[in-house]
Amino acid sequence: MTPQLEPFLEMLSAERGAAANTLEAYRRDLQDFDAFLAPRRRRLETAAADDLRAYLGKLARAGMAPRTAARRLSALRQFYRFLVSEDLRGDDPSAGIDSPRQGRALPKILSEAEVDALLAAVRERRDAEGLRLAALVELLYATGLRVSELVSLRSAAAQRDQRLLIVRGKGNKERMVPLSDAARQSLSDYLKVRTAFLPKAGKGERAVRRESPWLFPSRGASGHLTRHRVGQLLKELAGQAGIDTAKVSPHVMRHAFASHLLDHGADLRSLQKMLGHADISTTQVYTHVLSERLKSLVHDHHPLAGNDSS
Repeated sequence: MTPQLEPFLEMLSAERGAAANTLEAYRRDLQDFDAFLAPRRRRLETAAADDLRAYLGKLARAGMAPRTAARRLSALRQFYRFLVSEDLRGDDPSAGIDSPRQGRALPKILSEAEVDALLAAVRERRDAEGLRLAALVELLYATGLRVSELVSLRSAAAQRDQRLLIVRGKGNKERMVPLSDAARQSLSDYLKVRTAFLPKAGKGERAVRRESPWLFPSRGASGHLTRHRVGQLLKELAGQAGIDTAKVSPHVMRHAFASHLLDHGADLRSLQKMLGHADISTTQVYTHVLSERLKSLVHDHHPLAGNDSS
């Protein structure tokens, strides 16, 4: 790989606060383009605009979604802008490349009835695992947290009966998110059994629980529950609640939080702050979800819609 890759990733981390998963995605995207260039006798740092166009053409022929291809082009753009800013290259080969056309993909959502079914199913379990899962589900739906934000919450976030949760999100930015009464109660119930999930130090009778800085501790390398495990637990819960497991994920719960708030009259600016979106255009996608549902409602039930519904 080009020696400029690591300094580029270090810049993203230091100056833009890019998360580890974001850095890994950039690394994979740039390595994939570098591999594409090898038969063309080019290197990543010397690629021309024609190489970029050929690469995008290859991705399109392979059936890659325009949104994914656009993300890869974005990674390349930022890399070449970095080279230019560091005087490592005199031109930006991506400057004249148009992003792949893409339609606006509407987020997957759950109905309020489906969320109620999930909550009802999890509230039936009163063992330690069930109380932890109830806290996870209630927090996801009550706050709209990203799952990465949820699992990395510090234990201090719930040490007192507070109505606001301070969350550290993308770019290391903090925001405040209100907690519902149900979420606060679930947290309180979970904290009574949290010690069951603390890692042990020592063996046999000498083993003792080690305190953890994380709200949802785990014995894994990260020290806290992983995003993947939360996803697994949600799908298991969906099966118990009689909901298609393909419909349920932590991010779908975030979408449900946003769309249901809009349904009940929340304004976009408040929703933007709670979701931690830097640009309100990202939040506006939920207005399209609402519009699609309204159009479907009119089509199915309006007396002039050409069917027998009333």
